[in-house]
Amino acid sequence: MAVNTGNCSRCGTPGQGSYCARCGAPLRSAPSAAAQPTPPRGRLAVVAAVLGVGFLALAMVWAWPGHRSGSPAAEQAPPAVEAGPGAPPDISSMSPRERFDRLYNRVMRAAEQGDTTTVTRFAPMAFLAYTQLDTVDADARYHTAVLRLHVQGDTAAALRLADTIQMANPHHLFAFLIRGTAGRLVNDGRLLARANSDFLAAWDQEIKAARPEYRDHRTMLDQFHASAIAGGAKGTPP
Repeated sequence: MAVNTGNCSRCGTPGQGSYCARCGAPLRSAPSAAAQPTPPRGRLAVVAAVLGVGFLALAMVWAWPGHRSGSPAAEQAPPAVEAGPGAPPDISSMSPRERFDRLYNRVMRAAEQGDTTTVTRFAPMAFLAYTQLDTVDADARYHTAVLRLHVQGDTAAALRLADTIQMANPHHLFAFLIRGTAGRLVNDGRLLARANSDFLAAWDQEIKAARPEYRDHRTMLDQFHASAIAGGAKGTPP
């Protein structure tokens, strides 16, 4: 089907096609959509993949403070809202510690609910947030060890975190708690028995210290305390 390309610029005759039917002058026309060359499917797939990676990278950059655009539109945009189970937490204006705590809680809540999709999505963000902390205390190390154990099954990484806790405080209950949990997960009776013994030996003095992290995790500590008494040197769960 011929497309009307307008009047001929030389003689004014209405024209169709590429040349004027009266004077033969070339007619200026933009090629129709049908005449546009179509990229092969393989090339389209590559372009789509590149664009997808680009948008994903931009999304990750926008998620972290310090990487936001300085444009007025970016500064005036309202923060994201947790609209549902799959929505990311609003971490754009949080401190490094608030960001880590929010992501940790999000992952653990999802793990308790059996939401593996959310765990897989946010656990790497929680690990990254840990590396961005201004200061690292026993509580942050404990939370990261929990993620290493229960999300990744990485016992070695969790035990290293227990070592760092004990370097700052040789009797900190979290160090023994991490080792005991690791011992249970890998069915290592010796590791669990040693953790039980050390935990019970440090219990009275450490609880009297009234550390803030103990208060925040008192229920968990009481449960492990009861379990350690029941399991004792045998290194077996009650």
